[in-house]
Amino acid sequence: MGGRGRAGVPDPLPPRVTTPLLTLITQQSLDEDYAHVARRRHTDPLREPRRLGPRGRALRTAAVVAVFGVLVTTAAVQTAEQSDSDQSSQASLVADVQQRRATLNRLQRRIDRLTSANEDAQDTLDTTRAAAVAAEGRRRTLALATGYLAVTGPGVRVVVDDGADEKVLDSDLQQLVNGLWQAGAEAISINGQRLTVLTSIMNSGTVVNVNRIPLTPPYTVEAIGDRRTLQSDLVDSHSGERFLLLVEQYGFGFTMSNVETLELPAAPTRTLSYASETTDAGGPEDSEVGP
Repeated sequence: MGGRGRAGVPDPLPPRVTTPLLTLITQQSLDEDYAHVARRRHTDPLREPRRLGPRGRALRTAAVVAVFGVLVTTAAVQTAEQSDSDQSSQASLVADVQQRRATLNRLQRRIDRLTSANEDAQDTLDTTRAAAVAAEGRRRTLALATGYLAVTGPGVRVVVDDGADEKVLDSDLQQLVNGLWQAGAEAISINGQRLTVLTSIMNSGTVVNVNRIPLTPPYTVEAIGDRRTLQSDLVDSHSGERFLLLVEQYGFGFTMSNVETLELPAAPTRTLSYASETTDAGGPEDSEVGP
């Protein structure tokens, strides 16, 4: 605590007390640094800041140039390496593009070959289909003509029965059937047995067999054709005239009528075991009936 001066006025405080602490620390630190430098100069008055001579400056310049050269060289090497890498990548990309283009060309040629092959196959298929349709048409025509296709249409129905003293024989039915063919019949059946080019009508004892099936009277003969002319043409045919004479001679039961719709079944198929194609154009025997 400070004392009092004259007339009771207190003594002023020293600067160390009134100076802020942060400013005091900074000033003391700077003062100590200056004091240290002053002591070194006092101890070695000849010591001055070192100055480089011409040689030193040359060495320093050379060092700077050398460092700069190293930097430039390093940058050039890196640039060259980058350039080589870029060129290598570009060459690889070009090779890849060329390879893919060659693959694309090869695939395009294959597509062209397959397209051409497909067109040829389609042409062959169209030709085969057309031939199949034509063959099916010929088959149906032949099946219709030969009796191996079920048919329906207008025609006539003839019913023949045994007489009082005489039975209807196979030859009598053959005359009737041949007369119907001559009159223009397109399909004929006897008691549901369709007649074909291979059908035989023959007796086995007193029983008439058609397609090797024994039949019993009365015999219903159905013929598909033009019902407007079929009856009259039958009467005018050579075989029809002979049949009508037999009917009158032996007293057979006989009726004939037009039918609007007849349904004739297909004949059962038969496998040829011994027959073969011949150049003989002769007609069928009387025991064989057909169109």
